Amino acid sequence: MSQTDMFKLDGKVAFIPGGSGGIGSSLAAGMCEAGASIAVVDRDGDGLDRTCQRMREAGSRPLPIAADLTDREAAERAVAETVAHYGRLDIIVNAIGGGAGKVLFEAQDYPEKEWDWIMDLNVTATVLPTQAAVKQMIKQGEGGRVINISSVRAELGINAGYSAYVAAKGAISSLTRQWATEWAKYGITVNAIAPTFVDTPQVAMLLDDPDFKAGVVSRIPIGWVGETKDLLGPVLLFASDASSFVTGQILTIDGGLTATQ
Repeated sequence: MSQTDMFKLDGKVAFIPGGSGGIGSSLAAGMCEAGASIAVVDRDGDGLDRTCQRMREAGSRPLPIAADLTDREAAERAVAETVAHYGRLDIIVNAIGGGAGKVLFEAQDYPEKEWDWIMDLNVTATVLPTQAAVKQMIKQGEGGRVINISSVRAELGINAGYSAYVAAKGAISSLTRQWATEWAKYGITVNAIAPTFVDTPQVAMLLDDPDFKAGVVSRIPIGWVGETKDLLGPVLLFASDASSFVTGQILTIDGGLTATQ
């Protein structure tokens, strides 16, 4: 076995909530290429079908699962379906989240309904499937990998009405450290990536505005907007045996943005 084999995911089963989104679908395809079997989980049935079809055309055989992972029973069913199909579950990549620019309000007036929506989308939809997946990992007794997606906004405030989003991503970073502490005894590592603005279909309209894009790029020392492929390498690291002694870490992927703050 060569030292580079530790980066491979052959024989591993990855469960990807939000796997049909802009970031999730890229990670699902990349993890397949690295050797993992993939369960793509999303409540968007059309997006789920499109993502899995593209993966099949590329030679993969993903398992599509339609589920609203803000519901505990649905999360547990999705994990059970994955295990029934593949026989095990080794990795969870929590790619559900977002909503940052959709509900912006001044902090003193932030409405409860929108606050709850952001928290459900980013925190509840991470906690519930992770709990179900980790119970399965513990049952298997062979360790596992939990990978969360936080944000630079967990560390940096912004004067633009983002109270709920920064609170939600702050929770994800804190849970990453807490879960790492609690689950280490089971051989389960927990890490997170924290990207800045990433070019996905969900933000295409924003980036089509030259002034907006120029403002984003001006804050990134490396000089361009991140792409989904920029997230794949770090996720593969955290998913593989190459990071077996790494846990509780939040890796910022921001082209140097936070280094200048």
